[in-house]
Amino acid sequence: MNEQRQQTLSGFSGLGMSAADRNRVLRNTYWLLALSMVPTVLGAWVGVTSGITQMMGSGLSAIVFLAGAFGFMYAIEKTKETSTGVFVLLGFTFFMGLMLARLLAMILGFKNGSSLIMTAFGGTAVVFFGMATLATVIKRDLSGMGKFLFIGALILLVAGIVNIFMQSSALMMTLSVLAIVIFSGFMLFDIKRVIDGGETNYISATLAIYLDIYNVFQSLLMILGVVGGERD
Repeated sequence: MNEQRQQTLSGFSGLGMSAADRNRVLRNTYWLLALSMVPTVLGAWVGVTSGITQMMGSGLSAIVFLAGAFGFMYAIEKTKETSTGVFVLLGFTFFMGLMLARLLAMILGFKNGSSLIMTAFGGTAVVFFGMATLATVIKRDLSGMGKFLFIGALILLVAGIVNIFMQSSALMMTLSVLAIVIFSGFMLFDIKRVIDGGETNYISATLAIYLDIYNVFQSLLMILGVVGGERD
């Protein structure tokens, strides 16, 4: 994920693109982003119904997640200029849905689990449409905020790994709130880059925005599970 972010922070180098080209990249990004939700849902369904991720401990699950995520993102980077990149990206989103199953299964264990998931989905949609709208309105260059967001994401990653062993609910809640703030900012930043022509590859753009959405949804779900989960 860090490699993807470092490329995202390389600057708004595509400002010479025509408006038609920028709109084409943005349109393709949104279409692929919408399509990527299908394998995500399918992966989550497979994970919940099979229980495969629940059988793994927290440590093993983290190792599988990091190895799989970085492996897929490396493959996406290598194939992003070809149609193969689309299929690799969709495979990645299936994997991410599978990795989300552990959290979803826990939430579904609550009496109101289904409504919590729908609330998190709705909240994520509101954040996405809000950031997408804001990106079209803001005229200033946002490239400077990228470095601060990147540092914040690194801190979250390290603290999240530490909390796998600490198992602190207070730290988890704090990290979840910070993740919503940081990845909402990344969502604005990544969409704005596409609009301004800083990102010229729609597969890379989709990957960046997908990760933003995924992290916001996951963090919202964690918070809702802690504060709103109802036991039978």
